[in-house]
Amino acid sequence: MFSQDPGNNGAAPKEPCDFVSGTPSAKIKISPSLSWPGFDLRSLPIQINCSFQNLTCVLFVVLPAPGKEICYAHLGCFSNEKPWAGTLQRPINILPSSPESINTRFLLYTNENQNNYQLITATDPATIEASNFNLDRKTRFIIHGFIDSGEKNWLADMCRRMFQVESVNCICVDWWAGSLTTYSQAVQNVRVVGAEVAYLLQVLSTELRYDPEDAHVIGHSLGAHAAAEAGRRLEGRLGRITGLDPAEPCFQDTPEEVRLDPSDAMFVDVIHTDIAPIIPSFGFGMSQTVGHLDFFPNGGEEMPGCNKNILSTIIDLNGLWEGISNVVACNHLQSYKYYSSSILNPDGFLGYPCASYQEFQENGCFPCPAEGCPTMGHYADQFQGKTSAVEQTYFLNTGDSGNFTRWRYKVSVTLSGEKNLKGYIKVSLFGKNGDSKQYEIFNGALKPHARHTRDIDVDFNVGEIHKVKFLWNNNVINLFRPELGASQITVQSGKHGTEYNFCSSDTVQEDVLQSLFPC
Repeated sequence: MFSQDPGNNGAAPKEPCDFVSGTPSAKIKISPSLSWPGFDLRSLPIQINCSFQNLTCVLFVVLPAPGKEICYAHLGCFSNEKPWAGTLQRPINILPSSPESINTRFLLYTNENQNNYQLITATDPATIEASNFNLDRKTRFIIHGFIDSGEKNWLADMCRRMFQVESVNCICVDWWAGSLTTYSQAVQNVRVVGAEVAYLLQVLSTELRYDPEDAHVIGHSLGAHAAAEAGRRLEGRLGRITGLDPAEPCFQDTPEEVRLDPSDAMFVDVIHTDIAPIIPSFGFGMSQTVGHLDFFPNGGEEMPGCNKNILSTIIDLNGLWEGISNVVACNHLQSYKYYSSSILNPDGFLGYPCASYQEFQENGCFPCPAEGCPTMGHYADQFQGKTSAVEQTYFLNTGDSGNFTRWRYKVSVTLSGEKNLKGYIKVSLFGKNGDSKQYEIFNGALKPHARHTRDIDVDFNVGEIHKVKFLWNNNVINLFRPELGASQITVQSGKHGTEYNFCSSDTVQEDVLQSLFPC
C-alpha cells in the first residue's frame, strides 16, 4: 500500500477501504457506538473520505450500482461484480482505470546495465530483443504499492543487491499513475497491473520461449496482490511470488481469486510486518496467512526501530516527506527492507516454525527441527519443505537498523555459591567469528544450583564457540561482598542444534567477569 520514498498519505480502514489521497493523517477515532434500536450503521456499506487540510471527515452510505464490465484487447475483461466489488470488504462498485491511464511500465535492469534501466514493452517484443534481457537467466519483477513509483530508489537498490550474488533480469514495474489515486481505485487498478505482468510473461513464453517457471514476482503491499493477479492469469505456472506485507484493507478475508494465495505460483512466500488491525492501530498489512511459507518477524506487528522519536524521524537526513512516511507506515515499509538485506545476508533471517510469537518468545520452538528452518527473504525457495504444505508459519526476531540480521542461541546457566541472592545474570559468547556483547539471561532470585534458560538473538554469527563469560549484579551495596558463580553454561545454536558446554568451579563478586571453558 504505502511505500517509503513518495511518502504515506493515510490508510484505509477495512470497512470501508477508501481514503482520499492527501497529506498524512493523524489517527482517526471512530465511535464504537454507531447504532440505534433496530438500526446498525456499521452493517451498511460506507465510505469515509477525509481532508487532512481542514481535518474533516465525511461519512457516505454507498448504494449498490448495477454490475458493469470493461474489456481491453490484450488484457481481457474486468468486472465490478462480486467478489471484485459490492462486498462487505469492497462496498464501492468501481472498475479499474484504463491501461493507458495506469501506464504500467517495465524498467529492465541487468548485470550489464545496473544503474540505468531499459524500457521494454510486451506490445512491442522488439524492445525486449533489443535490450539486455537474457533468456538464460532468472527474471525477478519488483512491484511497488500505493502512492509509489517504480523509479524510486528502493526498487533499483534491490536489483543492484541481486547483481552482487547472481546474474538476473530485474524488472521494476512502475504503475505510479495508477497508484496515485484514492485507495479504493488503486485496489482495482492492481488487477490491470497484474494482467500487464502476466501478458509480458505470456509474450516472453510464446515469442521467445521463456519459461514462466523461471520468473519470480516480488510485490510490496498492493503490489503483492498485483503479483497474485499475474499468477492467477498464468494458472499457477509462475515460478514464485514473494508478498512483502500484502495490503490488508479490501483484501483480508476475501476469496482467493481476489487476493494473494498459495495457488498463484508454484511457490509463495510472505513477510508480514504490519498486522495490527487497521482500526484503531492503522496496521496496513494482512495478518492472514496467504502463502506456502508465512514469516512473522518480531511477531509481525511492531518492528524494532519503528518506535523512535517521531520528531527525529520526520526531520531526518532523508527529507521531510520520507520522514513522514516512516512515522505513519514504518512497520509496513520494513518488509522490503528485510528482503533487500536478506539478499546479501543469506543466513541472518532464519525462521523457526511455531504456533505463535508468544510461544517463540517464551523459549519455545527451538532449535530447528530435523528438516531444518527456512530463511526469510531472497533464499526462502532453498528450503526443501517449502511446498510440503500451505500457510506454514515461522517466527524470528530482527535488529532495529543496519542489516537487521540476528542469530538465535539458547543459553542455560547453572548457578553456584553459598547464599541466596537477588539480581541479574548476564552471559557473553566468544566464538570463531568474534565476541558478543553481554546478554541478560535472568533477573530475580539467584539461588545456588538453580538453572536459568533464555533464548538470545545475537547481532552476528559467533561461529564455533570456545569460551563464555558470566557476570552478576544486584545493584545493592553489600558490605559482606557475597560471591556467586556459574558452574555450567550450555549454549545451543538454532540452525543445527549444536551444543557447547562450559564449566568452572569459581565464584566471583558482583561485576567481576567469570570465564568458563569447554568441559
